[in-house]
Amino acid sequence: MRKVLRRWLVNPSPTTRIVLLLSAVVSYGTTGFLYFELPARPDLKPLDGLWWSLVTITTIGYGDYFPTTSGGRFVIAVPLMLFGIGLLGFVLSVSASKLVEARNMELFGMAKSKLEGHLVIVNYPSLAKVERVVDELRSDPDFEVGDEILLIDEDLEALPASLVKRGVGFVRGSPSRDETLERANIDSARYAVILTQRPGDARSDHQALAVCLAIEGRNPNVRTTVEVVDVVSEELLRKAGVDRVVCTSRFDAHFISNEVIHPGVQEVLDQLLSHLAGRQQLYLTPFGSGTYGAVAERCRSKGHTAIGLQRAGKTRFNPPNDLDLAPGDLLVSIGERKLDPV
Repeated sequence: MRKVLRRWLVNPSPTTRIVLLLSAVVSYGTTGFLYFELPARPDLKPLDGLWWSLVTITTIGYGDYFPTTSGGRFVIAVPLMLFGIGLLGFVLSVSASKLVEARNMELFGMAKSKLEGHLVIVNYPSLAKVERVVDELRSDPDFEVGDEILLIDEDLEALPASLVKRGVGFVRGSPSRDETLERANIDSARYAVILTQRPGDARSDHQALAVCLAIEGRNPNVRTTVEVVDVVSEELLRKAGVDRVVCTSRFDAHFISNEVIHPGVQEVLDQLLSHLAGRQQLYLTPFGSGTYGAVAERCRSKGHTAIGLQRAGKTRFNPPNDLDLAPGDLLVSIGERKLDPV
């Protein structure tokens, strides 16, 4: 109780000061107005005095009520005008400082996120890469999160202006700590993308593993996609409960070798994998029983071109039309929009 009284009386918050000052000034104006004006105007009510006090403090002055006695004018009205202007300036300054403080906390990653069902991007390897990931996700019509994207990084001092324009939130801190994940509201997140902290450095995979364990420990339902440098780290991350793993070094080797032997393949793959570079995309769609030829024909009628199927994690391109399909097979096709399960 002593601490509470000290906080309220000795060092009150700005909001408490505003409430106390406003209550005191309004009470002074209401009671003073009625004290001096009520004898000459017995029809006045307490609500009329309150209305006059509020109108005077806000410097509006409708003129429907005003003091006619000397005491009402000089003892009540003049002090109320002076205190009203000062109080109004104090309220505006406190409100402005609160808004600036809240905005700075968001830009510097100190605020707690209130997003739900959002996507969390962990680590900031470079501005161009984060921008590309955000733009690719937002350009996909099947992406369910929309504008609710949050970035976590412990080395970034302030959120860049380009990401602010894209509506990306920011939380600064170690992504493997519960305190940081709690501020990012990871318990309510739908997706988590862990980018490599230092591109090309295999030691970044250890940090990615720690982050994944922390995220999966708090929210096992979040869909996690992790970028790794070393192929060896893939199996370890899958054991940690990660949904998907992307090894950048493996794809770099594929792109380089294909560009040497088959020049131009890189541009084709870029259009198939990027929603920014082309409208036709690669899709994996589950389907029921039947033959591959029958399913491919049905997909063609929906504007898709079937190029193969995926079975038990392995992809088979251009299989024979009479191939019988098995439960769990996925159709590999190219089209503008994602297909409903066939």
